[in-house]
Formats: sequence, C-alpha cells, structure tokens
Amino acid sequence: FFANAGTAIGVGLDSTEEAWATALEVNVMAHVRAARLLVPEWLERGGGRFVVTASAAGLLATVGNAPYSVSKHAAVGFAEWLSITYGNRGITVQAICPQGVTTRMLDEAGPFKELLTRDGALSPEQVAESVWQGLQDGGFLILPHPEVLEYYSNRAAHTDRWLGLMRRIQRKVDDGSMG
Repeated sequence: FFANAGTAIGVGLDSTEEAWATALEVNVMAHVRAARLLVPEWLERGGGRFVVTASAAGLLATVGNAPYSVSKHAAVGFAEWLSITYGNRGITVQAICPQGVTTRMLDEAGPFKELLTRDGALSPEQVAESVWQGLQDGGFLILPHPEVLEYYSNRAAHTDRWLGLMRRIQRKVDDGSMG
C-alpha cells in the first residue's frame, strides 16, 4: 500500500488553525487510518507493505512551511513506529523522502522553489524509478535524492551547526536574496 497523499498548506506561525489541521489530517492521519484498516488483515495473512510518501522535510525540516515540515516529520515518525511495532511480524514499512519533484506543489512553492531545487528537481518518473529500486532493496528510507542521506547524517551528528545553516538560509529568504 502506498500512502501518497500530501499537502503543503500554510506557511509559518501565522498559518490558520484550519491550515494546521489540514496538513496534519492529510499528511499524517490519512496514513494512520489506512494502517488501521490494512495492518490487522496483513497480520492475519502473514505480511504486507506500507509505504509512506513523506519528504526530505520530514527528515531535515524545511524553511518556510511549518505545517508541512511538522506534519512530514510526524509521517516519518509514524512510519518508524509502524516498522518497530510490526516489522518482526511480516510488515515491511518504508518512507519515501524526496526533495524537489517537478509537480504542481513545486511550481507553487514561490520563493522556496530555488531552495527546493538546489540539488536538482526530479521528475515523477525519476522518483518512481528510485522507489522501484527502494522496494527491491527493502530498506526503510527511500531517498530519490541521495544527498539527503548525507544531510540527514549531518543534522543528527551536528545539530547546532545544521540549525545555524538553516537559519542562514531562512535569513536569505527573509531578505529576498533567495528566490
């Protein structure tokens, strides 16, 4: 099963309650509801696969869109929980975490498009190929942009330095020098 819904509604602290609720509903709760329906049946038959389309923002955070970043972190966290809880019982769980993908969501990213495409935006077909390979490999993280693994490792190993870098990027967005 592919939990592929996603929305990038809202921006920062001024995002409405409705925007936050929508982001959490679509980016997290849709996955929870699907798992509630599917996992019991998979346990009875001895196996299944649950693939969450998250985002690199779910591993790294993102500049600009708090509801998106927070909800994608929650989506990755839910996928990790599913894997921990059901991985020994035949349920394979994977999380797809791309950066920029040439979709309408990227087209509507405004000043953040430059940031999201700095490592190159992938076509949906390229992401699909990466996902296919990830399904064959069976690892938890499917990273269509391989550099995300290095960023994720650096974020974990050097959190303060990572946050400083992200603040510098935010400053560029704030002063209009990015995008």
